Amino acid sequence: MRKEMLLWASALLLFSGCSKSNLAEKSVNPLTKKMTGSTTLLSGTGDVVGKITVGYQGWFGCAGDNSPYNSWTHQNLECWPDVRQYTTTYAGDKFNQAGVQQAAFNGNLGNGQPAKMFSSYDQSTVNVHFLWMQQNGIDCAALQRFGGALNTDARDKGFRDGMATRVQNAAQTYGRKFYIMYDISGWTNFQTEMKTDWTSFMSAHTTSSAYAKQNGKPVVCIWGIGFANRPGNVTSWSDVINWFKSQGCYVIVGAPGNFSTDTANQAAYNLADMLMPWRVGATTNFQTMDANDLTYCNAHNIDYQTDIYPGTAFYNSNASRPKNEIPRVHGDFMWSQFAGAKNANVSSVYISMFDEMNEATSILNCAEDASSIPAGNYFLTLDADGTHVSSDFYLRLVNDGGKMIKGQIAYTASHPTPHVLTPPASLTPHVLSSSSIQINWSQVADAPVYNIKRATVSGGPYTTVAAGVTGGTYTNTGLTANTTYYYVISAGYINGGESTNSGQVSGKTNP
Repeated sequence: MRKEMLLWASALLLFSGCSKSNLAEKSVNPLTKKMTGSTTLLSGTGDVVGKITVGYQGWFGCAGDNSPYNSWTHQNLECWPDVRQYTTTYAGDKFNQAGVQQAAFNGNLGNGQPAKMFSSYDQSTVNVHFLWMQQNGIDCAALQRFGGALNTDARDKGFRDGMATRVQNAAQTYGRKFYIMYDISGWTNFQTEMKTDWTSFMSAHTTSSAYAKQNGKPVVCIWGIGFANRPGNVTSWSDVINWFKSQGCYVIVGAPGNFSTDTANQAAYNLADMLMPWRVGATTNFQTMDANDLTYCNAHNIDYQTDIYPGTAFYNSNASRPKNEIPRVHGDFMWSQFAGAKNANVSSVYISMFDEMNEATSILNCAEDASSIPAGNYFLTLDADGTHVSSDFYLRLVNDGGKMIKGQIAYTASHPTPHVLTPPASLTPHVLSSSSIQINWSQVADAPVYNIKRATVSGGPYTTVAAGVTGGTYTNTGLTANTTYYYVISAGYINGGESTNSGQVSGKTNP
């Protein structure tokens, strides 16, 4: 099985050119026994220690987005995004699904709405993503930076450099942190080129108030050290780690899942300020692996950050793989990793990934069912295992998982996150005058705001008259006398997911 996984990982890497889908060598037990171990942080809580970090690809380009490519890039999607909350979206003529099994396409979603995509290069897109991070307790984003494309195509360098600026802007706006995560693959000579890229371009971002610092040092991650299908060896990897440390950086090393037993490469691993194992592809024994990794890191005075992912699949780009390779099981699979980490006393978490729709590890809002993917095309939907969940479910799950890791909610072996947001109940209309009606309702615990919708015909269609309302009451003014109005309310987030509508109530204004 290990050999098969590694062979698949190599194949995926060759196909994508800049993918991190090398599957972990090891791998969700029932998690019934809490392991012992120190909860003391080797480093104090900072921007990455004791925090929830997400990997952020930021590589989706669209025709017409005015990016250096200004065309469809990284559109070999396994999941389709839910774009209802974006202010700017793009339609394909046709969507260029380069390298996937299905032909390029355009047209409508299953529900008849136009099929549209977001561009990562659009600042409004990054703003939405970082707003979702803020709303869901995600502290930090690791912006991916791949050497292969930077070396061979000036358009890609322009795109990637532009993404660093956009991420910095959004992180500053929404009070999040970010840092640069270098993937060691694809560089012609990573020992020199990665250093030049840092000193000439990326280090300038460390002056931002949003750039992540740990122990007073700017954070940099070097991912891929110790992997057989990445370039380098212990000597060259050690050189790069030591160089970044000499620049005053706090260095995270992204390593294979077996780093604690990989004696051949431990001389490089042991130079890290923080170690993070890659777990995408692992399916069992998370608690044991975390406990072993944490013990190793504590013994070597290294901070530890575990890796948690929702599930994965790569069928659209490789039809020899199953359509739902490692199922999400409506959140149970991901929660088992949070529970294992909590039981092993892990305090720092990396989520793989925020927006990686190419390999179905994304936690951002994606299509719930066939009604919200392009008609006549295959994409992995969130109801693939037969349970309907809202498009923002995995963001809310990560929010709850992060709270459990941080001790803000009690440990639970089963996730507490509702699959769909609960609509408000007990709506009560109060006619106040000939021009105003007050609506009261019972608040729900799983959403902070409410959207009030109104119609003049029973059953709608409804128009949203107020969004982002807090509390349990709203007064609708400016109404027409002697007129019946019908109201429903949904619960949700500002510019985020929302519940289904509540039951309808009505009131007739005074003459």
